[in-house]
Formats: sequence, C-alpha cells, structure tokens
Amino acid sequence: MRKEFYWPVRVYYEDTDAGGVVYYANYLKFMERARSELLRHLGFEQDRLQQEQGILFAVHSASIRYKKPARFNDELNVVTSIPALGKASLTFLQKVYNSDQVLLVQADITIACLNAEKFIPQAIPAVILDTLQQEYDCGS
Repeated sequence: MRKEFYWPVRVYYEDTDAGGVVYYANYLKFMERARSELLRHLGFEQDRLQQEQGILFAVHSASIRYKKPARFNDELNVVTSIPALGKASLTFLQKVYNSDQVLLVQADITIACLNAEKFIPQAIPAVILDTLQQEYDCGS
C-alpha cells in the first residue's frame, strides 16, 4: 500500500469567496503547502535545493476535480501520495477532506525538476529519488 502524507489546513475568511465557500484556486494553495511540507518532512528544503543543487520544482500540469465545498473555519486535511516518479518529474495525487472525512477535492499534479538558472528540465537528484522511492513507494 502506498504511503500518504497528511497536512492539516484551517479555512480562514480570506480563503472564501462571496458565497462563503473556499475559492476554487485556494485549494491549489493548500496542495502546494502540503507538497512543500512533504519535502521538508523528508529533509529537503526547497530554497536549499536551489542554492546547493541548482534545481527547483515547478508545476507542469494539474487536473483537479471539485466535489463538495469547504467553508469558513472548516478543518481540512490534505492527503498526498506519489503514484508516479520519473527521471525529471513526479506526479502527486492530492485529496482534500473535511473533518468528517468527506472528499472535497482531488487533483493529479505533475511537477517538473528544472535547472534553476536555465529553467530547463533536469534530472531529479538521486538522493531525492531514492528517498521518495523508499518513503512513498512511488511508481516509476
């Protein structure tokens, strides 16, 4: 079974739209934070990766499905797994649940590893690939 990373999110008033529900683009922000925290949890700080390894990660594509709305002050949980890992990219499956474990949003987000100076694809460093493979049982 594939390991998952959990990141809690509280919905603030600023996250909602005029209808009182989470504005659709803010789910992408919640997911971005969860991906950043997953890397941090594994010991990979993105600013240090840029400075020391000369790489950065950028969203290549996203497919998102909205199922139910979240509202102000809801406690959410962003659940992240990594179903596919390539030489220079990885795909995250991210799901956002409310406190009742109801699925609100689901997304497949492909991230590209880029050379930080040239903004061209670059192989993900072996230490990161190995760690992700070990910790998250990633497909390749």
